[in-house]
Amino acid sequence: MHLDVKDLRNFYYRSMLGRAAQKAVRDEVRELWPDVTGQTMVGFGFAVPLLRPYLQEARRVVGLMPAPQGVMPWPLGQPNVSVLCEETLWPMETGRVDRLILMHGLENCERPLDLLDEAFRVLGPGGRALFIVPHRAGIWSRSDTTPFGYGRPYSTGQLETQLRNHGFTPERHRTTLFQPPSHRRFWRRTAQFWEGTGRALSPVVSGGVLMVEASKRIHAPTGGIKATVRKPLEILAPKPEVAPI
Repeated sequence: MHLDVKDLRNFYYRSMLGRAAQKAVRDEVRELWPDVTGQTMVGFGFAVPLLRPYLQEARRVVGLMPAPQGVMPWPLGQPNVSVLCEETLWPMETGRVDRLILMHGLENCERPLDLLDEAFRVLGPGGRALFIVPHRAGIWSRSDTTPFGYGRPYSTGQLETQLRNHGFTPERHRTTLFQPPSHRRFWRRTAQFWEGTGRALSPVVSGGVLMVEASKRIHAPTGGIKATVRKPLEILAPKPEVAPI
């Protein structure tokens, strides 16, 4: 089930908890991908809050928003780069994307396997995708006050297995959002403390959001026609059975 784009916008841009969550996840993304100069970067679901730092350095930035969710113009005050699309039919050419972020997309999709196939299609050889989903072991997936409380939460093993089955190679994973998903002022004031403590204790302490980075690998074809020459220099050997002329 997809949340409405208005609910997502209000959470990430008009609430203290949403802005704190946006910052925590975006800092992790920026640490994983510090430089995307000259690359094509695409976000699917509601990933636009994470794309803003890359607007000036990436060659192209596109925010894809699924039809059941709805679309909003983004970024505010600049030329629009957000596009409404079908969940499993993206208006992108095959193999043209260098960096892909999915947030609030995979866990809410009714056809997640087809969605992974579409993500694999648009990603170029050697390209990288970042899948951001609710963490099954985290408390954010058990709270209805945030968008991460909706859809299917994943464990690291579950998500990496699905990615491998669709041609991706998991490279790195981490969790974030160690602060409680509460709007109360005390938790908002101590959010940075909980994030720092959670990072220091990870992986003993599970964050509310799981992030898995995966690459697209195109393996060389195997098999084919094999011709074996047992004696490649046989033509140079003398032929005693042939009489000279």
